[in-house]
Formats: sequence, structure tokens, C-alpha cells
Amino acid sequence: MYIGPYRLANRLILAPMAGVTDRPFRMLCRRYGAALAISEMVSANPALRHDRKTLRRSDHAGEPEPRAVQILGNDPAAMAEAARINADRGAQIIDINMGCPAKKVCHKAAGSALLRDERLVARILEAVVGAVEVPVTLKIRTGWDPNHRNAVTVAKIAENAGIRAITIHGRTRACGFSGQAEYLTIHQVKQTVGIPVIANGDVDSPEKAAAVLELTGADAVMIGRAALGNPWLFRRIDHFLSGSVESGLPGAEETRDVILEHLNGLYAFYGEHLGVRIARKHVGWYLSHLSCPPDFGPLFNIQDGANQQLDLINQLFNEESRKLAA
Repeated sequence: MYIGPYRLANRLILAPMAGVTDRPFRMLCRRYGAALAISEMVSANPALRHDRKTLRRSDHAGEPEPRAVQILGNDPAAMAEAARINADRGAQIIDINMGCPAKKVCHKAAGSALLRDERLVARILEAVVGAVEVPVTLKIRTGWDPNHRNAVTVAKIAENAGIRAITIHGRTRACGFSGQAEYLTIHQVKQTVGIPVIANGDVDSPEKAAAVLELTGADAVMIGRAALGNPWLFRRIDHFLSGSVESGLPGAEETRDVILEHLNGLYAFYGEHLGVRIARKHVGWYLSHLSCPPDFGPLFNIQDGANQQLDLINQLFNEESRKLAA
């Protein structure tokens, strides 16, 4: 699969997730098999252009190619300028968010709220594509609500505007993240447009990834919440799709090393004070995939220093090793 000049190594993409897909997590998922990892969404609001959070989300130091940034807004000129700025800061792919269902985003007529105004969709896409030389992609939902699914129409608009690939989450904005994703609409989009189509929604296992690719005919799948605390999911899916007999599941030592690497990456990226606090949610996600004492999570969360957090992770795995040896 190609996005512009960039040939992806496989059919697996890490979804942009606010508060999650920072540079440390993107690089970890890339190392475990994600062919592309898209940044947290960056606001096109000019007032936030030099905001610390915006600059941090635009930091690609050491990140492997292709580097992708998602931008969010509803004004064509501001979105075009945001695309130019992020391309200048190192983004090699600009992704446009028209899929976020969050109320605070939709109340500003951005994210998936844009799906209600197809003319504005066209103006934004044309403005962004015309503003940068790097490829531009689009992420949408199937529509505003189940009675107004217009993903096929929006995909045609996107293709005509010069969008190089489109991701469809198999839910409407009204569905949020509830219920089950539906893939028929994604299949219909794939049958309609010639640009690459990426299927998103409820891909949480190797078997599900294969089934979604089969059902939709999509060129790739995008994985979001299932990757939390589980970056090796990309390796597992890649092995499964390639017919490898290896499961790709990590052993205890590899799991420990990945968690320690992730925590150290957070401390380095955010500084110890903020890194320690951000580490708590990530360790919570890792623990959801592990068997550990029920008091470990609360104990970890009250630690306020990097060394204390690292020591606790080592203690956890040393204790588990002793149990196995016994």
C-alpha cells in the first residue's frame, strides 16, 4: 500500500488518539510492526500554534518515516496554514480529522460534525491539499447518525479533492464507541473510490484484523484502543496475516523490558514530573493484560518519582519470575 510516495511495510496503522499517541508510544508501536503511526490531533486554531502541547505533538525527533500528523479544525484557511506549518516541522503525511465524536470538538463544528456539511468538507480538503506538497489523508466516520450515513459521498469528494487515502471508522458520530462497528459502509466506499481505504473500528486481534480486511476489501486496518498497553498486537497481526507460525506474543522478560522502555521514554519526553503522571495510565493499560496482585495498580499510582515507578515494575516481574521458578 502506498500513501503518495511512501510504501507502507504492511497493512497495519496506529490510530491517532488524544492523550495517547505521543512520540514515545508511536515509536514503540512502529518498532512492533505498525507501518504508520499518526500523531495526536493538532488544533488548527492560530492561537494554539505555539502552545506547548501543540509543539510537543509536532515533535518528530528520531521518529521513523513516514511521519504523520493529524490536524483538526473547521476553517479552510486555518487548516491549510496548519498543514503548511506541520509539514515544515517534519510531517510527511497530513491527516485531516473529520471523525472525532467528542462533544467539545463537535460543538465547535469540527471533527465528525463536519460530515453534516459536505460543501465545507470539500472546501477544507481542497484548501489543505493545495497548501502542501506532502500527501494528505482523511479520517471520517460513516456519517453523523445511522439515518445519515454519507461516507461514500464524502469519500468521492475526498478523491476528487486529491486526498491520497481515506480511513473510515465503522460507526457514526451518534454511536460514539458503543455497540459494534459495521463494515458494510467501508466495503461500499472501497467499491466506489480508487484511493486506498483503511478500515477502523473494533480491530482487537489477529483474527479480527483478517476478517475485517476480508469483509471490507480494505487496503489496511487502523488499530486504536486495542493497542493500549498492547503494542505487540501489531507484531501478532503481522505474523498472522503473513502465515507465520509464531504467535508474536511477548514473554515476561520482553514485557518487562517494553514497559521500562516506555516509561523511560515518557520521562525523557515530558520531563520527570509530567512523565510520572502520564506513565500511570499507560501502566494501567499494561496491567489489564497481565496477571498481578490487585493492589499493584494503586501502589504504582501513588509513586511520585521515576525511580520508584521503575523499581516497582522490576519488583513485579521479579516476583512473578520467582513464582514460576517455584
